Amino acid sequence: MDNDLSLLLGFFVNNFGTDHIFWIFYVLNLIFAAIAYKLGFARELPIGKSIIVYILLALGNFILTIFSIMKLPITESLIIISAVLGIYRYRLYKERGSKKNKAT
Repeated sequence: MDNDLSLLLGFFVNNFGTDHIFWIFYVLNLIFAAIAYKLGFARELPIGKSIIVYILLALGNFILTIFSIMKLPITESLIIISAVLGIYRYRLYKERGSKKNKAT
């Protein structure tokens, strides 16, 4: 029995081969890391600082992608983090809207 922790890696390798697997996972990791950053940690920054943050995020994703290729569940974890933060932000938005309507 194979102890693969990464379900997505197995899916992509079995269905599409290994031709561009690094770049597929790099783009997926970059998208979900940017979503997680924006939903959970981003503050309103000047445009120059925002560009620097996203460039460093893109550079750091090379390490995350290497871990993904080594069959660790990095991409799956980023998907779960993005979903949880999205649900949290939605509930916060709805709660603030209901408080605003009660005050009016």
